[in-house]
Amino acid sequence: MSELTRLTAAELAQKIHSREVSAVEAAQAHLDRIAAVDERVHAFLHVGAEAALASAALVDESLDADTPPASPLAGVPLALKDVLTTTDMPTTVGSRILEGWRPPYDATVTAKLRAAGVTILGKTNMDEFAMGSSTEYSAYGPTHNPWNLDRIPGGSGGGSAAALAAFEAPLAIGTDTGGSIRQPAAMTGTVGVKPTYGGVSRYGLVACASSLDQAGPCARTVLDAALLHEVIAGHDPLDSTSIDAPVPAVVEAARRGAEGDLHGLRVGVVRELTGEGYQAGVQENFDAALRELEKLGAEVVEVSAPHFQYGLAAYYLILPSEVSSNLARFDAMRYGLRVDKGASAEEVMAATREAGFGPEVKRRIILGTYALSSGYYDAYYGQAQKVRTLISRDFAAAFEQADVLVSPTAPTTAFPIGDKVDDPLAMYLNDLATIPTNLAGTTAMSVPSGVAAEDGLPTGLQIMAPALGEAVMYRVGAAYEAARDAADGSPFATRIPEVKR
Repeated sequence: MSELTRLTAAELAQKIHSREVSAVEAAQAHLDRIAAVDERVHAFLHVGAEAALASAALVDESLDADTPPASPLAGVPLALKDVLTTTDMPTTVGSRILEGWRPPYDATVTAKLRAAGVTILGKTNMDEFAMGSSTEYSAYGPTHNPWNLDRIPGGSGGGSAAALAAFEAPLAIGTDTGGSIRQPAAMTGTVGVKPTYGGVSRYGLVACASSLDQAGPCARTVLDAALLHEVIAGHDPLDSTSIDAPVPAVVEAARRGAEGDLHGLRVGVVRELTGEGYQAGVQENFDAALRELEKLGAEVVEVSAPHFQYGLAAYYLILPSEVSSNLARFDAMRYGLRVDKGASAEEVMAATREAGFGPEVKRRIILGTYALSSGYYDAYYGQAQKVRTLISRDFAAAFEQADVLVSPTAPTTAFPIGDKVDDPLAMYLNDLATIPTNLAGTTAMSVPSGVAAEDGLPTGLQIMAPALGEAVMYRVGAAYEAARDAADGSPFATRIPEVKR
């Protein structure tokens, strides 16, 4: 493996901008890494080698002409989740119904990455239409966890997280509807951030559940995530839900946090998101993380969010309802798959959706359609929205007692491929700790908290903050990361093992 692929994004950017290495060399090193390991990992659905090298060459030409880099990440390679539109690569959303589809426009996130000079290597695998917690529901086969190829990498953004953990890219973009950035981050020993709803444009993000979806940065370190966050965030008039407010100063906060002083900050442990139901190693590492935060000067207090226990049930009514509405556009008439079977438009549509959608997508469409149906709307969808309001109030009350809230990111480490794929409820429980943040529209991140003693697989610490509270969240995440690395004697990112079975 090239040493370039083991560098952080910040380190690689410094070498590129100082002309110690070229952006083309950095891109080629990662393309070579993908060629060497991705047959086993299956993080990518499409690799755009030619376009990536051409993009990197433009960065080199600009730097050779003594033009300042377009951004702090100019020339750094990135893996893009296949839910964001790209004009030069297919966007399949992990589904047969969009197999080979070439969008006519770039998503705003894609356009921002290009403008920043970031080298997009390709599109990563995901659960179909971002519905899943293991990346096993992709129509193109599962992604494997680089820590153990027999294990899942989390989902729905398992491809982006696995690409980071396999050193195929130093940066990635994911999307988080109920934990799809944070849960894969926890299971692959990487960093994942779900920004405040509306903090990153959804224009060009193929919708799963429009009131929940949010794109965000994925990386191997907190600083790298912050650098990427500042590139993709900001107001977008093309997205009616985009927040017209300054982007929080997350890079400054991450650098400050790395200095290791959290005196004056209150960290709230959410009572309802710890203890029973969590794997022993996950809980042990969480308890150890709390001790580290106390050593850094933070005051650790317990808070209660009593309505979080209803979050899972509410989410799995709200999300399927929005799925039922959003996926109605895939009708075989305008784009995507078309199965010409039957004499009427309705028969063609039915045949196309039967062939194009996988079992989990069909399950959620059926659930959502039922929840929205006459006579059941108020009892199911309406009640779920009331619970959503109560969860938002729980967050507001908790943030009066603490600056950030913490919990384990996921209740277990990565489980074996196939272990839960036929048990929807067991699969849904993976999102127990992450869903409340999506329902409330607030922000959260997952930072590696070590490995579980019983299986040697990574665990994650979830740090939650109020809406637009990313700065304090990054500060705490960076401080904890620095303390954890100092206690262990080396950065966690360098201890991610070589891809192995």
